[in-house]
Amino acid sequence: MDLGLTGRKALVCAASKGLGKACAKALAKEGVDVTILARTREPLEEAAAEIRAAAPGVRVATLACDITTDAGRDAALSACPSPDILVNNAGGPPPGDFRNWSKDDWLKALNNNMVTAILLMRATVGGMIQRRFGRVVNITSAAVKSPIDELGLSNGARAGLTGFVAGLSRQTVRHNVTINNLLPGPFETQRLVDNMKLHAERLNKPWEEVRAERMRANPAGRFGDPDEFGAACAFLCGAQAGFITGQNLVLDGGAYRGTL
Repeated sequence: MDLGLTGRKALVCAASKGLGKACAKALAKEGVDVTILARTREPLEEAAAEIRAAAPGVRVATLACDITTDAGRDAALSACPSPDILVNNAGGPPPGDFRNWSKDDWLKALNNNMVTAILLMRATVGGMIQRRFGRVVNITSAAVKSPIDELGLSNGARAGLTGFVAGLSRQTVRHNVTINNLLPGPFETQRLVDNMKLHAERLNKPWEEVRAERMRANPAGRFGDPDEFGAACAFLCGAQAGFITGQNLVLDGGAYRGTL
């Protein structure tokens, strides 16, 4: 399927690895010029080289910045001032016991995983409306629908973003500007591995054993491939997806067992 995205411009946050990189690569393969952001230069440039190899002829620009800061957002919007597509993504806060989290811990989680995405939407949605085309995809978490005990900071911040998007997305869709959330479950990323190792340490088990147990527990019998996630992102950004807005699409191999 031709998604009708050739020549569009995308700003993709936290795209040096994992799901963000997969989204940027999938968009580039559809002919989208991508500006990818991350904090650290070296892995960012490695990601850019990989994307260029997968999508020859597409412009891939890089910017090392912290998107969760005012300076980082200003730099990102200078590098890609009129994106047709915005993919919001930021690393999740650490797991733990809520009794150990301070007010500052909560404020950091809210800034990184809710407020930053809202501020980027505020800066870009107006231009999308004027151009009569815009796609915003927020990478959140399956924990929005099925909270994970030790990820309380993430549960709270991402749920707040979800509520905000539910209202805004109904205001923009008449202008062909859609806003949707992708909710990843267990994808084979470094964050997943790190969390499994922490969990295994608490259980005093080898982390490979914990990994195998978690894969068996998933209805799909495996973890997701980030490229599968990227393909879902690209579809939501496509010209054919203009009637999809305000939705929370769970990609988790069937782990979430709710009907809604």
